[in-house]
Amino acid sequence: MKTLRVFLGFLIAASMAEAAVLEENFSADPAHSGWRVFGDGTLFEWDTAKERLNVTWDSSRTNSYFYHALPTILTKGDDFVLSFDLMLNEVVSGADPEKPSTFQLAIALMNFESAARPDFFRGSGINAEIGPRHFVEFDYFPASSDGFILATVSPTLISSNNQFAASFAYPLELTLDDWFHVEMTYTASDQTLATVILRNGEPFAPVPDTVLGSGFSDVRLDTVAVCSFSDEQQTPPEFAGSLFARGAVDNIRVTVPPPPIQDLTGAFSNGVWRVGFTSREHWIYTLECSGDLVTWTDVDGPAAGNGGVLVLEDSAVRENSFYRVRAARP
Repeated sequence: MKTLRVFLGFLIAASMAEAAVLEENFSADPAHSGWRVFGDGTLFEWDTAKERLNVTWDSSRTNSYFYHALPTILTKGDDFVLSFDLMLNEVVSGADPEKPSTFQLAIALMNFESAARPDFFRGSGINAEIGPRHFVEFDYFPASSDGFILATVSPTLISSNNQFAASFAYPLELTLDDWFHVEMTYTASDQTLATVILRNGEPFAPVPDTVLGSGFSDVRLDTVAVCSFSDEQQTPPEFAGSLFARGAVDNIRVTVPPPPIQDLTGAFSNGVWRVGFTSREHWIYTLECSGDLVTWTDVDGPAAGNGGVLVLEDSAVRENSFYRVRAARP
């Protein structure tokens, strides 16, 4: 009986790490596949007839996200791809007369805990206290009403300590009622984010690559989200902008590296419970044990992944125990 319960514990741990691609085409209720809303839920509506997500970007509201957890945690050392379809039907730049300049709408990879901070304000920019951290964004700034700022697409990375790496393509208007397919590909070997945009299936316009500088620290990305940011706390305030826009998002796809735990096996060897699995570099692994699936105790590790087979074990004699392997970023 002990062996059976241990094995079931491994099945639970293994099932969490199977998917390396997250896809959503909105043909079914996205809430049933793990999508959630943070902030103002009225900004996001599943369109059952057209099978897409209708979105309102309203910078007068609090930070609001339509989001899904990723099957892994991404860093600047990982290759990944984010793609989606975007249509805008209405755009009002400078919607708040007291904030007459432009403001961005965004679709992003982010760190949920950081993005959900009550003291996080995207418009504060480079700000050690309230500024953004842990983002990879597709940002679109509509042209300001006074024509001073041109319509701009800006692929942007923001580090764990509020460093920015961005590129800018302008003038580049995302014309109303057209479908734009956006694909953002990050390559770890050269630390470059490449962005390709199609309009109604045809090549649209080039977007410069975003390249990380040598001093860019890192990111920890665990969530994909459609983002409606608050326009509060902009700096400097005399150049503050605002935005009201309506549109739709469809065919979200995130491709990530292989999961940090693969080929998981467990067995007794000379009375010792041992776990073997294919690990990944830049991950830390810990073997945990529980008698009730509620309280977990570390029994081996933490051990650094080596890109090959890693073995963890529990030499203690236990009754009716479940085991799992926890993978975390250093």
